[in-house]
Amino acid sequence: MDEATIGEVRLEVRMGDIAAQHDLEAVVNAANAQLQPGGGVAGALHDAAGPGLARECAPMAPIEPGEVVISGGHDLPNPHVLHALGPVYGQDQPSEELLAACYRDALRLADEHELGSVGFPAISAGAFGYPLQEAAEVAVRTVAELAPRLGRVRLVRFVLFAPREHEAFSEALATNTGS
Repeated sequence: MDEATIGEVRLEVRMGDIAAQHDLEAVVNAANAQLQPGGGVAGALHDAAGPGLARECAPMAPIEPGEVVISGGHDLPNPHVLHALGPVYGQDQPSEELLAACYRDALRLADEHELGSVGFPAISAGAFGYPLQEAAEVAVRTVAELAPRLGRVRLVRFVLFAPREHEAFSEALATNTGS
């Protein structure tokens, strides 16, 4: 399953480049604690956004696992970036709660800033070692539980880079939305 609607919020699962989501008001960076360029999602977003993103983020760092901060999008097609520090699996505890906090707090910030659409990567499922299927379940379950209470956000897109990520999030969407 690649789409579901909960209340007034549409959830989508798509393959693609998180840095090329032209129709979203915000994308989420799977950030490092220093909010600086790195590998994976952080590298892709910082590369596309240009050096202004790192400059804007520097005074906000460091952040803790589960914490989310917001910045401008700079040269990205999105006006905003939500930077979420996911947990390192097996190290940052409680991992599931910290991962859920990334999704919950990013959506809370999006609502507070009156953003209508947000794109998420698979937070912590790369270099931070969170098992992909578990990460997908936590992500989709958290968003599905929060969706009926969102005031402004009407579109949440999970933007996945690899086919196995897409499959895991599609399965989680089917399981957690009853479709």
